[in-house]
Amino acid sequence: MLKVLIVDDQPAVRAALELLFECQGIPTLSAESPDAVLDLVASEDVGVVLQDMNFRQDKTDGSEGAALFRAIRKLDPELPVLLMTVWTAVETAVELIKEGAADYFAKPWNDAKLVAQVKNLLRLRELAQDNLRMRSQASRARRALAGRADLRGLVYASQAMQDVVTLAVTVAASDAPVLITGPNGSGKEKLAEILQANSRRRGGPFVKVNAGGLPAELLEAELFGAEAGAFTGATKLRIGRFEAADGGTLFLDELGNLTLAGQAKLLRVLQTGEYERLGSSTTRRADVRLISATNADLTRLIADGRFREDLYYRLNVIELYVPALGERADDILPLAEHFLAVHGGDGPTRSFSDEAVAALLAHEWPGNVRELQNRVQRATLVASSTAITPQDLGLVGGAARAARASSAPPVAAAPVEPASAPASAPASPEDEAERAGIQEALVRAGGVVAKAAAELGVSRQALYRRMDRLGITLERRVRS
Repeated sequence: MLKVLIVDDQPAVRAALELLFECQGIPTLSAESPDAVLDLVASEDVGVVLQDMNFRQDKTDGSEGAALFRAIRKLDPELPVLLMTVWTAVETAVELIKEGAADYFAKPWNDAKLVAQVKNLLRLRELAQDNLRMRSQASRARRALAGRADLRGLVYASQAMQDVVTLAVTVAASDAPVLITGPNGSGKEKLAEILQANSRRRGGPFVKVNAGGLPAELLEAELFGAEAGAFTGATKLRIGRFEAADGGTLFLDELGNLTLAGQAKLLRVLQTGEYERLGSSTTRRADVRLISATNADLTRLIADGRFREDLYYRLNVIELYVPALGERADDILPLAEHFLAVHGGDGPTRSFSDEAVAALLAHEWPGNVRELQNRVQRATLVASSTAITPQDLGLVGGAARAARASSAPPVAAAPVEPASAPASAPASPEDEAERAGIQEALVRAGGVVAKAAAELGVSRQALYRRMDRLGITLERRVRS
């Protein structure tokens, strides 16, 4: 069980705090000087450090507490630290909050508020550790999967993609038709490549055809071939994609665009393996494994009479759903780093600024992975320095998530208040939305900056920089 580490040079203070937390069922550790703290942090299950800012009678400026805080951060950057101080060290405590401290309490403290804050931070620490363990397990699972299968260079970190890729590798050996569903740009074609690369047909042809990129009158000829003179403009024999894919795999993208006549012929191929070229009565056979993909709602097309129900069940022997990028936020940064390396060229090594990371995580990604790749490529072309900014990406950092947060129901508590904006520099609508979103996140987090930052998907330091830029202060929380 995680413990609270109490650091104070006064035995009476330590005893009072130990009793307070033990009455709440919270185990404690104690240290009277900074020297013993780092050993306890390194060897014990510490969930929160509650530390004084001064450890000698002749010290009141908080410098000792600041040095200890920075040493703890160096040892464990994610360990929550609560500061205790008298008013003479408030300024130092506020500066340490900007460096990542969770909060500070003035002596004498309010028992109820202190216990509530500690319990909240312990829960956050436990969740963070659980998340780290799950990420570690997921990373091992990804490495194991990549060790036994060809993933065609797929970059991902989310459990959602791990599940769909694992299923794809599992069913790849079968010749059963596979239907890949999901929004445009989410990575359906890459999943089809994984199916082919891990199938018994991996040595055969892998033929792709985009049913959405061809006129309806040409699609059947593209799939099944056409004799010379079969239709206007057909001046020579056309070999169809089924024929070209014989012995391998045919990937049919944008399946929902197939005409009803084409659907009937496709159904026949799936049932018998037989087809005819347009303009020919000669029956041909093809040994083809069909992988199809669509972003359309096929069940609705069936209800509208635009898609054959019997074909749907033939194609949908195995369905693989690729979630939208917005539904798998863990994949955003790994993909962005990958695209930055791909498009970065031979120039200086580039990286994403904290603000750019926040913007990437806050964006909705309606265009999914394809949009992410395009934005990163854009950034490599327009960036004026090695640090990629939200402006380079064409994103306003945090605006999308802030707008969502600002639409949440109001909360009675108000731990922050905005500074008055200069009359000569009126805030833009984007800044107003971002400011409102940050304020609401801080309210929901009870004023805990670390929790608000986690909700907004940014680091604490990045959140403080955004608060400074938008004129959001901690004055009301300080006064309380």
